[in-house]
Amino acid sequence: MEKQTLFAGIPDMLDEQKYAHGGNVRRMAETAGCAPEDILDFSANVNPLGPPPWLGQVVGQALQNVDSYPDPECHDLVMAASEKYKIWPTQVLPGNGASELLFAIAGMGQHRQAIIPSPTYVDYARACKAHRLPIVEAGMTEDFQVDFPAMGSLLTTPSVVFLCSPNNPTGTMISPDDLREVAAMFPQSRFVVDASFSDFLPEDRDQLIRNRPANVITVLSLTKFYAIPGIRLGLAFADPEIVLQIKQRMPAWSVNTLAQSVGIKCLCDTQYAAETREQTALLRESLASGLRNVPGIKVLPGTANYLLCRVERIGQDAVMLRDKLLAEHHIGIRLCGNYTGLDDSWFRVAVRSQGENEQLIKAMEAVSGTAKPPVVKRIKRTPALMLQGTSSNAGKSVLAAAFCRIFLQDGYNVAPFKAQNMSLNSYVTDQGGEMGRAQVTQAMACRLKPDVRMNPVLLKPGSDVGSQVIVMGQPVGNMAVREYVEYKPRAWEAVKTAYDSLANEYDIMVLEGAGSPAEVNLKHHDIVNMAMAKYADARVLLAGDIDRGGVFASMVGTMSLLTPMERSLVEGFLINRFRGDATLLEPAFGQMFEHTGKPVLGTIPYIHSLGLPEEDSVSFKEGLLPDSVKFPDDECVEVVVVDLPRISNFNDIDPLFAEPDVKVRVVTDARDVGTPDAIILPGSKSTVPDMKALKGTGMAAVLRELAGDGHKTRIVGICGGFQMLGDIVDDPYGLESETTRVEGFGLLPVQTSLAPEKTLTRTWGVHSSSGQKVHGYEIHHGQTTPLSEILRVALRNNNGEPLGYGRADGRIFGTYLHGLFDADEFRRWFIDQLRMDKGLSPLEQVQTTFDLEDAIDNLASVVREAVCMDSIYKSLGLSGCCAQASLFYKLGG
Repeated sequence: MEKQTLFAGIPDMLDEQKYAHGGNVRRMAETAGCAPEDILDFSANVNPLGPPPWLGQVVGQALQNVDSYPDPECHDLVMAASEKYKIWPTQVLPGNGASELLFAIAGMGQHRQAIIPSPTYVDYARACKAHRLPIVEAGMTEDFQVDFPAMGSLLTTPSVVFLCSPNNPTGTMISPDDLREVAAMFPQSRFVVDASFSDFLPEDRDQLIRNRPANVITVLSLTKFYAIPGIRLGLAFADPEIVLQIKQRMPAWSVNTLAQSVGIKCLCDTQYAAETREQTALLRESLASGLRNVPGIKVLPGTANYLLCRVERIGQDAVMLRDKLLAEHHIGIRLCGNYTGLDDSWFRVAVRSQGENEQLIKAMEAVSGTAKPPVVKRIKRTPALMLQGTSSNAGKSVLAAAFCRIFLQDGYNVAPFKAQNMSLNSYVTDQGGEMGRAQVTQAMACRLKPDVRMNPVLLKPGSDVGSQVIVMGQPVGNMAVREYVEYKPRAWEAVKTAYDSLANEYDIMVLEGAGSPAEVNLKHHDIVNMAMAKYADARVLLAGDIDRGGVFASMVGTMSLLTPMERSLVEGFLINRFRGDATLLEPAFGQMFEHTGKPVLGTIPYIHSLGLPEEDSVSFKEGLLPDSVKFPDDECVEVVVVDLPRISNFNDIDPLFAEPDVKVRVVTDARDVGTPDAIILPGSKSTVPDMKALKGTGMAAVLRELAGDGHKTRIVGICGGFQMLGDIVDDPYGLESETTRVEGFGLLPVQTSLAPEKTLTRTWGVHSSSGQKVHGYEIHHGQTTPLSEILRVALRNNNGEPLGYGRADGRIFGTYLHGLFDADEFRRWFIDQLRMDKGLSPLEQVQTTFDLEDAIDNLASVVREAVCMDSIYKSLGLSGCCAQASLFYKLGG
């Protein structure tokens, strides 16, 4: 045992440095000459997993009660602790952190001296000094164990003994059984066990809480284990009379409302606790192994979330190491020279995330001059910007396309990416792979050919509880929700592979999320929002549609439901589809920043006649159709589009919206059809159920009536709509119905047989009657064959094979060709036929060129003007590039 030093009180000349703590990020930043957020702090021991994911929600709820005093008895918190540790509520006392409890215990004034086995936590001495309690700093054994036998002579004097287990900074433990024996031998002394880090130990460890001698007080800290040091919360466990004595020495309302609410949730969260213990143990061992490989560094075994180390190189010490790490790498470590029994060769490091631990190890190798050149060249992560939203249809797809074009205009090679898309609006690539149409539009914004890597997972809902799952362009099966959740780990691997492959080829990636990142029921198996942002190391812009209302509440609410790690990925907000004077929103922006700490980086105006395909059918079904300048009503033709419950590839109709002499109506109710010039029956993901639905609503009867003599209405069926127009749909494999044969609408004498094999192909051909060229793609199950010789081939592909059939008079035809109306000349011919049927003169000349280039350029111009692009570039680590590139763009380069 080391020499004992007895003080009647700690001399005032002892510098405050003796009681210095880790975690002073502000002071480290001042020394390093950087911002506090640039410091990587290994000096404070906090859970490397960060706060629990529910923290923001619990704090938000607790804020509703901050206008009232907190419960001075902490009743609910005490009951939660009592339940967790299976002890009487009278044996629990909460405090404003473990430190407040330790200070109150030191001031109980019932003992003649304090015994502090050292090295140990410096605040035990500080607490004793504050209460003028004489201190004996007793040394430990060579392996930093408490030497109870050698302490015996000291305990003949009634003492309060401060024990730290796991010890801070050594990480060593005391034996609970040894302590019970010593406590029984010296009942006139009191033993305080600071178990602040004991939650990091295996769950079945003995924490000296239940089977605790009467003269033992155990103190726990919730702030370290649950990563909430800014909230402050500790618990003391002792016999009821001792609890009352401690409480008398504490101020009223010691534990605030937020801490009480958070503490209750902490004590109930077994899943987070189990994950923390498992992950921390793995991270600690990995860090220790890496540090031991740094020459001249000795690492002691640890049991909690920190490691005690020693510099053993001649001419170096921990002070030098600390200074170099801080100055050259902005990394902070905890010097341990102010611990009794240690000198300036000792330092302590916290266990942090795997990436941060590796950063520390590499930095230590660098400052010690022992760094080895990497064997494999490290691939730098491609700068990535991600658009997420407060809801579906917030404008993420369109904004992603805008940023794709802006980056392209500014001289970067850029590519789009969406990990998982749920849409019936799909496209077939030149290689025969199926992907979402939104990423096709974004690829066009980048002037790239669509690539299934841009949308590796596509879900095509076939019912309310199931979807066809398409991975890397090919279907892998139809899955119910639970089946897909089980499959998701495999999908996630495909997503990561696709992203890495694509990102390695481009300068910037523009990612799109899905729905909202705050959908708490989906977050645990998320692969498209924050999980993808974290994997890509992307900066996130959170977009909200102000035109729908409630945008500020939805943004603040979204941020409150994100974890601290997720919130750190958010760069700022975009207010989308604003009508009016944007300066009127500025007061709201200030409040947004106060609530979230994030700025509004742009207000994008409502863009009329956007001219870009919609990602999904939300706008289509809500009747939010594109508006454009039209001819007078009496000079227009009317086209009705039948809305289907499972409508797919509704973008087939988009080119018609842009025509000046066409009025398009979307109709769900058969009574609203009227007598239009044309009816288009679009594609369907589930032909048989949708066909039955149209029969049930009377829509099929209306179509048959308009197809009869005396009417001029033309009817066109595309893909699933083509199959519905026929006489028979066979489903021998039960793909869509339990009935193997279903009658169609009987408007074309054709028969369709559904099959598991899926046709996915790009197609070029000719429309038979007009001779006009057409192009597009096919996505369908099964084949359709004619049942009568009176049918005419409506379209043929370039190989001469039929692409569809029609009546001899041309009034009704069907085809599998998606994108039929994209061909400008054919579209004009079709509309002119409708004009002549109506008694109007044909226009003959193409009125509108269906080309998205101008629309994308217009979108990019509007977004560039509305968004602080300098901030966007800076967030991507590309500051300084934006101004030069934008000038190049503006000069027409």
